[in-house]
Amino acid sequence: MLGGAAKTFGASFPFFSTTKTESKIKRLPTNLSFPSNGCRCTTISASLQFPDSVSPGQYRVDILSESLPFIQKFSGKTIVVKYGGAAMKTPELQASVINNLVLLAAVGLRPILVHGGGPEINHWLNRLNIEAVFRDGLRVTDAETMEIVSMVLVGKVNKNLVSLINKAGATAVGLSGMDGKLLIASPKSSDLGFVGEVARVNPTVIRSLVDSGYIPVVTSVAADESGQPYNINADTVAGEIAAALGAEKLILLTDVAGILENRNDPESLVKNIDIKGVTKMMENGKIGGGMIPKVNCCIRSLAQGVKTASIIDGRVPNSLLLEILTDEGAGTMITG
Repeated sequence: MLGGAAKTFGASFPFFSTTKTESKIKRLPTNLSFPSNGCRCTTISASLQFPDSVSPGQYRVDILSESLPFIQKFSGKTIVVKYGGAAMKTPELQASVINNLVLLAAVGLRPILVHGGGPEINHWLNRLNIEAVFRDGLRVTDAETMEIVSMVLVGKVNKNLVSLINKAGATAVGLSGMDGKLLIASPKSSDLGFVGEVARVNPTVIRSLVDSGYIPVVTSVAADESGQPYNINADTVAGEIAAALGAEKLILLTDVAGILENRNDPESLVKNIDIKGVTKMMENGKIGGGMIPKVNCCIRSLAQGVKTASIIDGRVPNSLLLEILTDEGAGTMITG
């Protein structure tokens, strides 16, 4: 039994029908295949035809059986998901991410959610007539801005996500980097103000929560040794936590399809690339702006033992499930 998450199962899978009155179901989706050995490819298979008499229940069971190899591959494995950007902007996409996360926990994965909250921070800065300033994709954070960042991320966004996960049927616990000394921060650059880097990770509190069946929800605010709070890029936090835990997979939800061979061509998605290849793309100027810290945190996490890191399109409903439970994925997968 999937427990409390069972009610979200149909909503989580885009190819599931939950309407009992539907009686004519023609075919299974064609993008499912058995897990490959780290290689991502486009699946080519014939459409499976079903007679009109197949019930919705039988159809759902057939799809679930197709997902079994992927569930077995990732069962018991730690998956760190960075959530932010477009996926936070609409209730529909937010519900999709939450339901996906709960379903993955229900079938045996060990998910950890790390979140930012840029749009919400910008909203409150605008309300208070404080200008948002960015440099190389990072928010310049003076003392006044840092206070707003802490209030929004720790007090509002984090607790809202915890509430949504609990409502969906799992049990979440909200944390900042300061809780349990999870993260120790250090200043990144004097030009950025109270923008920090991760100096040290103490994963004890997260391990304890995951081992007890909770979903940790971590926001990217941490303090240095003196107790001064810092705003840390959420991608960086996710990568460092994934590395400290020896995670199977790091997933960054973004506002684009993934890494593009040509930044001006959304159809030029790079599906699979290794560290050497993505480093060359950065050297050649093919990767820039806000994608740079995302790629750098992926490279750093892979170098520290994370098996794979993916940058996926958070605008696509059920992108987490597509990334984990299909061989085609939902963006770019980077390997060591």
